[in-house]
Amino acid sequence: MSSTKPIMQSLRSILKQYPWMAALTLAIILAAIVAALYPPLILGSIVDSLSAGQSETAQLAVLYFVLLAAAGLLQAGQNVMITRLGQKIMHGLRSELAAKLHRLPASYFTAHPSGEITSRFVNDVDAIDTLFTDGIISMFANALTVVSILWMIFTKSRGLGILLLLVTPLLFLMTRAFQRKTLSAQLANRAAIAKVSSHIPETIRNIRMIRSFQVQRHMEERYDSFIEASYEATDRSNLFDSIYSPIIKMSSASVIAVMMVLAAGGGRMQAFFGLSVGTAVAVIAYVNSIFDPLENIGMEIQTIQAASAGLERITDFLSEPERTIPENMPAYVPGAPCVEFRSVSFRYRKEQEILHDLSFRIQPGEHVTFIGRTGAGKSTIFRLITDLYEPQSGEVLIHGISSSLIPDRMRRSLCGVVEQDFHPVMGTVRDQVTLFSQDITSAQVERAVRLSGLEEAILQLPKGYDTPFRDTAFSKGQLQLLSIARALAAEPEILLLDEFTANLDSATEEMVMHAISRAAEGRTVISISHRLNSAVSDTRMIEIVPLAAEA
Repeated sequence: MSSTKPIMQSLRSILKQYPWMAALTLAIILAAIVAALYPPLILGSIVDSLSAGQSETAQLAVLYFVLLAAAGLLQAGQNVMITRLGQKIMHGLRSELAAKLHRLPASYFTAHPSGEITSRFVNDVDAIDTLFTDGIISMFANALTVVSILWMIFTKSRGLGILLLLVTPLLFLMTRAFQRKTLSAQLANRAAIAKVSSHIPETIRNIRMIRSFQVQRHMEERYDSFIEASYEATDRSNLFDSIYSPIIKMSSASVIAVMMVLAAGGGRMQAFFGLSVGTAVAVIAYVNSIFDPLENIGMEIQTIQAASAGLERITDFLSEPERTIPENMPAYVPGAPCVEFRSVSFRYRKEQEILHDLSFRIQPGEHVTFIGRTGAGKSTIFRLITDLYEPQSGEVLIHGISSSLIPDRMRRSLCGVVEQDFHPVMGTVRDQVTLFSQDITSAQVERAVRLSGLEEAILQLPKGYDTPFRDTAFSKGQLQLLSIARALAAEPEILLLDEFTANLDSATEEMVMHAISRAAEGRTVISISHRLNSAVSDTRMIEIVPLAAEA
């Protein structure tokens, strides 16, 4: 397992925000443990009083029930505080994970499917919640309970205390053995669940292709294999758990039986283990109480190991290298090209190099189209301009400054991107244009929609711009116009068009091209579409030759 330092630092910083809640939770746990120690003592006194014919039995009975009620209330309060503290911790942890997500480079999202990332925020964080509430905190309370009960038993019977001291380490070693057995099963289960979470959205996203190539059976078999792996891992974990609990029960009964036999004997054994009737009743209650927390620990092994697997995955996530996010926008270099590549070379991970020593200049206001075969690296150029990726060598410059030095908050006002397909977000039609940015005004939204040619269609909706978005309310061409409006909303200097007419019919394409013609006025336009020159005059072509063709 990788170092848990990142997540421990995160949890400590979150706990520091709730010091009084943490202190109150600890105080209630201690009070609940202490309160649970006294009812067996009172019960033993009641039995001895009845045996001796004493008259204070009624008062002791009242005190017994009062202490039972107090212990129950404190136990309930302990559960409430642990739950509330766990909710605060998990809210803080999810917030930190969301902030981490923003700082990750685009290469992380390329290498990790969306379902796997979602699993980090949902399944793994829930597992950590279980680890710290039903796991670590519960085990802390159980450990204190065991120590306090051992101390009480020693005060009543030194022989029985020594007997329990001999048995407890053996039970601890057995618990450790079960933990090691269940760890591998839980790790396998978490991996299988992550594959299931990734497989479902992948199937839905590619459902047309799956049906076209008749590979439904293959996708079903993959899904079944992931589910089967999860079932097998869960069954192994449940097997260990089912074996552990009966062992604890048998050990408890055996210790009590040995205690009674030795206490009933004569000579030194009776002196060492001897107990009064009331004390025997109290000690039996204590013995059962000391095995209860050990049994609970055994019952929680499966949960704790599952949470440990989630802890490892969250730790790996928090340890991922982050991109540098500049805060201030550097000044443009006077007279510098709008976009410039200087000897840029790029490859995705260890794959074959996509771009090698590529250089070009695009002046402000110029209209440029990249041409070349599929796989030549045209879309990669857009990703480098928008700093989704950084080149392995060379420089990508925007107005003379490195693209990596541009703050995130400035990128949208610098570059607007129109992709092949429109990607909606949950919200209103206005939200589709603003993407929830508070910096984009209503006037900017309306101007962008007007330039895209979609104003009339939106105003005919029941609530206009505030109508909840449904893609069925728009045609395919209108969705692409909405994508253009989104790109124009922040009034960018550069407009990037990534095969924006690839999936349109001729009539719809003509409508979109008119919108592009209006949007291109006064802007630098860079396109991967061969159709740009039909909408924008004076378009310069830059051919990107695949490296294999050069060889």
